[in-house]
Amino acid sequence: MEIKITKTQSPKTMPAEDTLGFGKFFTDHMFIMDFDRQIGWHNARIVPFGYISIHPASTVLHYGAEIFEGLKAYRTEKGDIQLFRPMENIKRMNNSANRMCLPEIDENDFLQALTTFVDVERDFVPHSFGTSLYLRPYLFGNDESLGVHTVQRATFIIIASPSGSYYKEGINPVKIMIESQDVRAVKGGTGEAKCGGNYAASNRAGERASQKGYSQVLWLDGVHRKYIEEVGAMNVMFKIDGEIVTPALNGSILPGITRKSCIEVLKDMGYKVSERLLSVDELVEALENGKLEEAWGTGTAAVVSPIGRFCYQDKEYDVNGGKIGDVAKKLYDTLTGIQWGKVEDKYNWIYKI
Repeated sequence: MEIKITKTQSPKTMPAEDTLGFGKFFTDHMFIMDFDRQIGWHNARIVPFGYISIHPASTVLHYGAEIFEGLKAYRTEKGDIQLFRPMENIKRMNNSANRMCLPEIDENDFLQALTTFVDVERDFVPHSFGTSLYLRPYLFGNDESLGVHTVQRATFIIIASPSGSYYKEGINPVKIMIESQDVRAVKGGTGEAKCGGNYAASNRAGERASQKGYSQVLWLDGVHRKYIEEVGAMNVMFKIDGEIVTPALNGSILPGITRKSCIEVLKDMGYKVSERLLSVDELVEALENGKLEEAWGTGTAAVVSPIGRFCYQDKEYDVNGGKIGDVAKKLYDTLTGIQWGKVEDKYNWIYKI
């Protein structure tokens, strides 16, 4: 694939790394590629970062024809720049595209777009441990008509944002409210796709939780309203009486790449890992009898986010005294160590730019 590169005439100055935050500052360029059913993907280019123009009747605005991904570029102590399991993000985005009836992208072309773009923006990959260049590939339909039909035209874009450490002041366990009113997704719906509509549908419950002092919600399944699914923007894991339990992927849960990596690391550590149905009643029972030893979320942003308290039907339950547990700490140290080049990558997960 040929990628035309047009450099900006107004380069930005990289902010101080301790002021980066998340998603507030953007790099100098963006990758764009167009799709048309008649000719396929074409016109791959890297251009100066800026606003995009779309027709008022564009498909994405009226029917939510949109998907996205999130991954990071890391700088090692030696100055190397590397990605963590990028092919997993590429495969998942194509799975999302298939579910949303959007055009898929050739895996090799996708990887070339990512690596070329990161190479152009390499000066924006911060140096401090815990910081990274967050990459946001997204794809949307932009047919210029109001009819509901298969997308004929689409646009694929990659933007990037230098991001600070998620745990700037240390790893503090979060408080989670178990949601019993709204549902996030159902089997056969779009739960396993990474599309904007899933996140929009979660905002009301998230706002209720926030007003009560909780950082995220723990979703139950949409049919029985009893089986644990995922936490907000993360998958979730529990250590119950020595066993690691995580909800099985059933079509309504996003197949997290960090989740998948955690399972592989945990099995290597010798833990029994069960991917199965876990009811909220079983979870509450484990909380009440002290068998729930640890709980944590897994995702690209936080990697591992320990959970220190649950609330269900207005009753609160503390987990591990509100502190991070040994297993969650080991997982965090192992995965971040691999990502930033401090721990040997025996899994062959790192892709160097």
